[in-house]
Amino acid sequence: MKAAVYKGNKIFSIEDIPVPEISPNQVLVKVKYCAICGTDVHTVMYDVLLPNSIIGHEYCGIVVEVGKDVDQWKVGDRVIGGGGDSPIGVPYGITGDPRYSYRDSLPRMGTNGAYAEFVRLEAWEPMLIPENVSDEEAAMCEPVAIAVRAIRNSQMRLGDSVAIIGAGPIGLLCMQVAKAAGAGSILVSEPSPARREVAIQLGADLVIDPIKVNPVDRLVSETKGIGPDIVFECAAAKGTLDQALTMTKRHGQVVLVAIPWEPVEVTPVEWIGREVNLQTSASKSPSDWLEALELIRKKEISLYPLLSDASFVALDNIQGAFESLYEPREQVKIIIEP
Repeated sequence: MKAAVYKGNKIFSIEDIPVPEISPNQVLVKVKYCAICGTDVHTVMYDVLLPNSIIGHEYCGIVVEVGKDVDQWKVGDRVIGGGGDSPIGVPYGITGDPRYSYRDSLPRMGTNGAYAEFVRLEAWEPMLIPENVSDEEAAMCEPVAIAVRAIRNSQMRLGDSVAIIGAGPIGLLCMQVAKAAGAGSILVSEPSPARREVAIQLGADLVIDPIKVNPVDRLVSETKGIGPDIVFECAAAKGTLDQALTMTKRHGQVVLVAIPWEPVEVTPVEWIGREVNLQTSASKSPSDWLEALELIRKKEISLYPLLSDASFVALDNIQGAFESLYEPREQVKIIIEP
C-alpha cells in the first residue's frame, strides 16, 4: 500500500509498504479520508516523531477484511477510526498514562496511522457511521469529540457568555458545541479573515480581529464591563492565554484547549485578584465520541463551512499540506485522501 512515512527533519516520504496483516480480533479498514490534526502538525514542526512513523488519527473508511473471531463488523461497513469503548484492563488513549506529556509521550505513537491506504484496528476501536453522516463529516468526528470534551470540562451554564480565542478548526467546533449546549452569546477573536468569515457563517454573535482591536477591551466591553463567563483558548498564539485570563470575569473560567509547545508568558497581577479558574482539556472518552457523532447526525454541528475544494489534498501532496499549516493564514481544515 501507499503510505506517508515520516523520515525526520520535517520530511515525509511516500512509500510502498506492506498492507497490515490482521489478527483474529482485528479488522482492516481502507482509509477514505484522514484530516490533519493540529497535534500532527506540531509533532512534525518540532520533529519529535520517531523516524519511519506513520501518523494520522482523524479518519474514516470502509472495512475490507474481518478477523475470524470478529462478529460485530462485516466487510463494507463504513466506520470512524476511533470512538470504541476499550475492554476492561485496556487503557483508553492518553488517559492510560498517568504522566502523559504531549512532547515526551507522543513520539512513541505512529506505527499504524491513517496517512496510508489501509489501517489495522482492534475490533473494539471503530464506530459505525450512520447513513445520514457523510464520509467528510465522519473524518472530523474526532475533533468534534475534543470540543465536546472541552465544553463538558467547563463550568458553562445555560445562557453564559462564551468567548472563543482562535477560530481554527477546534475553536469553530468549540463555538458550535457551546451553542448547542445553551451558550447565551458567542464572542470570537481571530486574526485570519477567512476564519473570521467562517465564524460569522456559523452564527457567532461578535467576531473581532485582534490585530486591529484590543481583544480584552472589546470583549469586556461587549459583556457590560464584566467579562465573559467562560473563555475557550483555542489559539496557543503569543499572548492569547494571558488575554483569555485577563478578559474573564470574576470567578469565571478559562478552558485551555489549544496545546502550546513553547513557553507562554502570563501576567497574573492582571487577573489573579478575580480568582479566575484555569481548566485544561485535551482528551476525549467514548461518551464524547458518541455525543460528537450524535451532534453531527442531528446536524447541530455544521462541518462543511470548515471545508472548501482546496481542503482535500492527495496523499502524494502531504508534505506541502503540512508546510502550509505551520503558520496558517487562510486554511481552516485540510483532509488527506489516500
